[in-house]
Amino acid sequence: MKIELARIDDRFIHGQVLTKWVKLRPISRIIVVSDAVAQDEMRKTLILSVAPASVKASAVTVDKMVRAYKSPRYDNDTVMLLFENPEDIVDLVQKGVPLKEINVGGMRFERDRKQITKAVSVSPTNVEAFKTLHELGVKLELRQLPGDTSIDFYKELVGKLDK
Repeated sequence: MKIELARIDDRFIHGQVLTKWVKLRPISRIIVVSDAVAQDEMRKTLILSVAPASVKASAVTVDKMVRAYKSPRYDNDTVMLLFENPEDIVDLVQKGVPLKEINVGGMRFERDRKQITKAVSVSPTNVEAFKTLHELGVKLELRQLPGDTSIDFYKELVGKLDK
């Protein structure tokens, strides 16, 4: 399995993913990696229903993603991994899936979160997960669209938390 893009975007499959990221990358499969989504049949069906017909789409738990990554069955797949939060990524990396870079695209604002950018708000748990990813050597890139300038998300995060 070749992981072409790993992205945090709590909207999962939507216009930007479909019209920009998928068209610019040679992706044969979109995998939503989320224990919460994989275990909620209605939510999973709604999320996967908007995937383009030309791309296979699935929603799996972190543990199932680990097994799929290690399976020769998926050796010829080029995938985009979509995550809802950085905690699932930490779990995946610690279980042996080598992610070198994460695109941070969107995390909606909620009451317990601090707004870092217009599109990204984080909870204290998210902050700890981002710190862990940084310590594991995973590059955190902030970029909504492929044509946008890539920004070091970890630097942005630390800068906003210090204020």
